[in-house]
Amino acid sequence: MSDPQPTDASPTALRDLAARIAVDTGRRIQELRAQGVDVAASKSSITDVVTAADREAEALVVAAIRSARPEDGILGEEGAGIDGSSGITWVVDPIDGTVNYLYDLPVYTVSIAATVADPGAMADGRRAIAGAVYCPRLDELFDAADGAGARLNGHRIRVSGKRELATALVGTGFGYTVERRIEQAAMVSRLLPRARDIRRLGSAAYDLCSFAAGRLDAFFERGLQPWDYAAAALIVREAGGALLGRDDATPPGEPLLFAAAPELVGELRDVVLGTADAEPTGPERQRN
Repeated sequence: MSDPQPTDASPTALRDLAARIAVDTGRRIQELRAQGVDVAASKSSITDVVTAADREAEALVVAAIRSARPEDGILGEEGAGIDGSSGITWVVDPIDGTVNYLYDLPVYTVSIAATVADPGAMADGRRAIAGAVYCPRLDELFDAADGAGARLNGHRIRVSGKRELATALVGTGFGYTVERRIEQAAMVSRLLPRARDIRRLGSAAYDLCSFAAGRLDAFFERGLQPWDYAAAALIVREAGGALLGRDDATPPGEPLLFAAAPELVGELRDVVLGTADAEPTGPERQRN
């Protein structure tokens, strides 16, 4: 018998596959959450945890992708690393927001992206051409395909288009090591006087999708890994958002990712990095 051949590799077909697997996996981690959660291990610090559900969920995603597209590569947060021959690598976060999952907070997601090599696109040298982010507790499925727009539960979404930082609601996240949190605290201290407010939901993928859907006006974070942003970055771009890295020579991702409307993203970066003009004062900076 001949080896199984890859199915349709169009971005929309890959999107639909990612969405199906994300929803199936999300429903399974919901079942596991109802049974109770145990910490299986720690990673960068004692607060950076892995649950047994993370590992089972990644195994489910890997098995589903391998069944549908056996020649593709896979990169997973919990250790999956499979070389492929098709030119497509799936980047997977089985539970983005594991601490939320541990505490039974509703914002955690399954994130799956089909990527191709593109050294200038993101910090990891990949560009997503299809992806899905599913939040099972809220039953929200965000997905996108290259050139086909971004959707939430099948309906097209767009960024808010906010151009003024003073009235922008900005999402962010924090790392798990003391050193990383000190850096992030300094960034927040520079931004907080300049923005409407800041939100920290606990899942970078969900934060980015919330920006894509117009629920946040911007987002930034220090230290994201490819599985954190792969699918959501595509969803942001297809929803009309812009992404920047630490500087114009560095693609978004590690060490920094900024997301906002094209007219706002540069100002957001300047303020967070401390390279913007002095903080505005007086009546023109009254909070809305």
